[in-house]
Amino acid sequence: RSRPRSQPRSRPRGLSTSGRRGRGRGLFQEVFPGQGAEEQLAALLEPGRPPVTAYCGFDPTADSLHVGHLPAVAALLHFQRAGHNVVAVVGGATARLGDPSGRLRAREPLAAERVRDNARALRLCLWRLFENHRRLLWAGGPGLGRAEVLDNARWLGRRPLLGFLCGAGGRLRMGTLLSRQGCRERLRSAEGMSLAEFVYPALQAYDFLHLHRRRGCRVQLGGADQMGNIMSGYELVTKMTGTDVFGITVPLITSTTGDKLGKTAGNAVWLNRDKTSPFELYQFFVRQQDNIVEKYLKLFTFLPLEEIAHIMEMHAKEPEKWGPQKRLAAEVTKLVHGTEGLESAKRCTRALYYSSVEALEAMSDQELQELFKQAPSAELVLEPGMSVLDLCRKANAIQDGPSGYQKITDGGVSVNGIRVTNPETVLILGQHILKNGVSLLRVGKKNYYIIKWLQL
Repeated sequence: RSRPRSQPRSRPRGLSTSGRRGRGRGLFQEVFPGQGAEEQLAALLEPGRPPVTAYCGFDPTADSLHVGHLPAVAALLHFQRAGHNVVAVVGGATARLGDPSGRLRAREPLAAERVRDNARALRLCLWRLFENHRRLLWAGGPGLGRAEVLDNARWLGRRPLLGFLCGAGGRLRMGTLLSRQGCRERLRSAEGMSLAEFVYPALQAYDFLHLHRRRGCRVQLGGADQMGNIMSGYELVTKMTGTDVFGITVPLITSTTGDKLGKTAGNAVWLNRDKTSPFELYQFFVRQQDNIVEKYLKLFTFLPLEEIAHIMEMHAKEPEKWGPQKRLAAEVTKLVHGTEGLESAKRCTRALYYSSVEALEAMSDQELQELFKQAPSAELVLEPGMSVLDLCRKANAIQDGPSGYQKITDGGVSVNGIRVTNPETVLILGQHILKNGVSLLRVGKKNYYIIKWLQL
């Protein structure tokens, strides 16, 4: 991102309390406005001084946050853990325009009703994260700062255009906005850049000004691709109030190919159970490679750095246990879905990968549908003497005739994780039919069928 030569950015070296947490974890990347800002912010955050308010914005371009948002959420939570107040702002107004940062073309416009629905879903998601953190990951005591979730449609939606242009618009310089790298690239492209996109940084800057006036906000947090918008907010607040304010960027989460995780790239891992189940979220983190897991433990969890170092030391001695990955998955799933979500993820893991009958028996219908999303389901009545062959045929899991019969004798069929090679095996309650009235039929390696038994 382009920036004024007189205000080079600085990397955090000595921020106090919340800043030290972020620095040691690699969570806080850069501090704006530049030289001297780090020391000023460190003094502002010193223990014993009044709490500072920090905010971060989340545009509701989808009806859920995803893993790529977690560093920003974690940054807010670290400020809160240090006793400061935090505000999560859902961009119910700015999402109508679309943030041009880091984009080669304009976003598809979203209808007002869709944005309102998405904003409502994001507010619920953010409150759930704040509440899970408070209940499950905070040791307790009076030190936790206040958390709020707001929607910028409350103030931007009521702000007359002429009043905005005459007020905040008169303090933002065109040259600065045009000098931003993202803006220059878009203006040179064949598609160009709409006026709506061009004024997006000005509206986000007004969020900072509004929160500064109403909540005393002094710090804006954002992804590394948000530095241009953070600079606009800094410029507006300092020009209109004369107060020193600050911006801090957090890392972008990328895939193994270097693509930013998110909706646009099509690789989002969502934080809403309806889109990504607790099991899927848990498995996403369990599957992280050794070269990234320590970084993610620092970014996504609140474990002390000494404990993370110990976990990695144990992993070096016993890598086959995947200790860091399992701890990472457990901590993130607990933050996102609570204790019940974590237990659900572990139950599904035992059922799928360890053929645990106990786990299968304890699974709810929702968990079965989440775990076997593509699996057909059938409701059957258990008849006297009903065999495995009868079950497979009634579920349309094998072909009629000799080929289906041979599929079983060849060992290609299992019921509740137990391979059956005799097609005439009679179904037994408690073995082939679980206590919850369910059978999990597998044909081949990946073809699952969920059987629900009636009138047992």
